[in-house]
Amino acid sequence: MKRIIQPIFQHYWNPYVVLLMAGILSAMYYGLTSTVWAVTGEFTRLGGDLLLLLGVDISGWQYFDMVHLQGETWNRPDGWIVWGMFAGALIMVLLSNNFKIRLPQQKRRYVQGLIGGIIAGFGARLALGCNLAAFFTGVPQFSFHSWIFIVATGIGTFFGAKLTKTRWWKGKPSLIRGNAKPTQLKKRIIQPYIGAVIAVLYIGLTMYFFTSGQRLLGLGALFGLAFGILIERGQICFTSAFRDLFLVGRSIMAKAIIVGMAVSSILTIIVISIYDLTPITQIAALSTFVGGTLFGLGIVMASGCETGMMYRLMEGQLLFLPVFVGNIMGATFLAYAWDHLGVYNVLVKGGAKINLLDTIGPIGAISVTLLMLGGLYALTVYGEKRYHRKLAIKRGMNIHAS
Repeated sequence: MKRIIQPIFQHYWNPYVVLLMAGILSAMYYGLTSTVWAVTGEFTRLGGDLLLLLGVDISGWQYFDMVHLQGETWNRPDGWIVWGMFAGALIMVLLSNNFKIRLPQQKRRYVQGLIGGIIAGFGARLALGCNLAAFFTGVPQFSFHSWIFIVATGIGTFFGAKLTKTRWWKGKPSLIRGNAKPTQLKKRIIQPYIGAVIAVLYIGLTMYFFTSGQRLLGLGALFGLAFGILIERGQICFTSAFRDLFLVGRSIMAKAIIVGMAVSSILTIIVISIYDLTPITQIAALSTFVGGTLFGLGIVMASGCETGMMYRLMEGQLLFLPVFVGNIMGATFLAYAWDHLGVYNVLVKGGAKINLLDTIGPIGAISVTLLMLGGLYALTVYGEKRYHRKLAIKRGMNIHAS
């Protein structure tokens, strides 16, 4: 039994396995609900809910009409995708005995996290999707706006990595006083029991949704839980996938994400063909590029994208609380700026919804998508090798100099 339990709760899972499972589940969720795995759309609705709670009249805000702000978050399937992800991540953190309140060494990180979260939230909703709806689940929907988003996010992440390496951003290094004698932490043996209780209660709630005829809420809760488990066990953070390639030449997460998208694309086109579903297509416009760039910059400043923020917050990393708040603030401000500040007229109005299935047919769509993902995979491998080659040359120069 120990051999079975230990790999599940005491070791993180292989990113390739996790992203393959995520790709399969996202295709299944689309087939069952005709919608996709996404989070920032619900962040925007949460912002709308808060404005309504404060008595703000948002009846004329076009963006809220577009994202279907109806009911409360507990009555929306997308709401349960978000809360299910939080629950799934928390359950796995507790079962693995890994919850601990963690504070950043520098208080300035709270401000940086908040600002980064605002920029990322604004950029994601400007691009009509984040690393999920405009990337991981957007590409398998064959929406061309996802292609633009990938390029723009890479650019934003690159400059974000440059920014976070500056002394101005890092601030003064803080010294941590160590103990003279090593201390052994007490095992937090109560955590797995709490995690098990939360799991039982959550599963009971999910069963209630299904038995009471609230099928979509049940599916949202069930798949949200599954996605939360996966992002925590795989430590899935799209920020790390991009940023680590630029900073330390590590590409395993980026390659796993690409493989997961490829599998999801194949399964999604099968689902579309069998059930005659309409793929979800977003506007491809200047807003997609600007939003993607801001999103890439923001997630690096915040030290985490939406998925990374969610499981890290459940681990007790308090830095990501202002990141979460910032995401909602940024998304809500975009909803205001959409029509009140002319964002739609300037950046979005000239765009169009372009889906590869409509323009080049199913065979062409899946072929060019897999070709693009293959090229992205090759580019990632090249970037990793180039980084380590430059590092080896630098080390050789230092040896000769000494």
